[in-house]
Amino acid sequence: MKKTAIILGATGLTGSILLDLLLKDTHYDKIKLFSRNSVGLSNPKIEEHLIDLFELEKHKENYKADEVYCCIGTTKSKTPNNSVYKKIDYGIPFAAAKLCKENKIDTFIIISAMGANPESKVFYNKIKGEMERDVLKQNIQNTYILQPGLIGGNRDEKRLGESIAKFFFKILNPIIPKNYRTINPETIAKAMVIIANQGFSKTRIENQTIKEIAEDA
Repeated sequence: MKKTAIILGATGLTGSILLDLLLKDTHYDKIKLFSRNSVGLSNPKIEEHLIDLFELEKHKENYKADEVYCCIGTTKSKTPNNSVYKKIDYGIPFAAAKLCKENKIDTFIIISAMGANPESKVFYNKIKGEMERDVLKQNIQNTYILQPGLIGGNRDEKRLGESIAKFFFKILNPIIPKNYRTINPETIAKAMVIIANQGFSKTRIENQTIKEIAEDA
């Protein structure tokens, strides 16, 4: 039986790659996209819902699928206001998980980050940690939290700080612990699809394990 998947964040770097993989995957006959902007693709598998993601709960009737992939995330340079930042990196994923629980969607896969910790003094890590904690409280049967290191690849928008970090990470990659090394968005997207279809033994999946899952396929 063919499956329906929901993607949150399909216009982003990893989300767009994930969408391409799912469109080519014969396991799926419908991909529902919930986002602010259109991906600009014409494909019979795609069902777009152009909405305000801060009001995701208003779209419960259309939020029905076999799996949900959450690729939502921002940066401090793009979203300097801490309140708005938390609404994106915590609020949207938490709302998405709650709707999964309410609509009996039993597979939820989300991109978080290495270092996520609700007790962290670092704002970014703290928000990611709070998100992970509260998503897990929903007790969705198959919850998988991917914790990549620095995500490589080219984005449309300028992110000077991130570009500098990537430059130094590339030089230092051989001596950086494996779980904090740069990872390609293609690797993350590929691992997400594999995990959704084959399952995995752990809920939290760290950077190096994400790479191994993608490479072993």
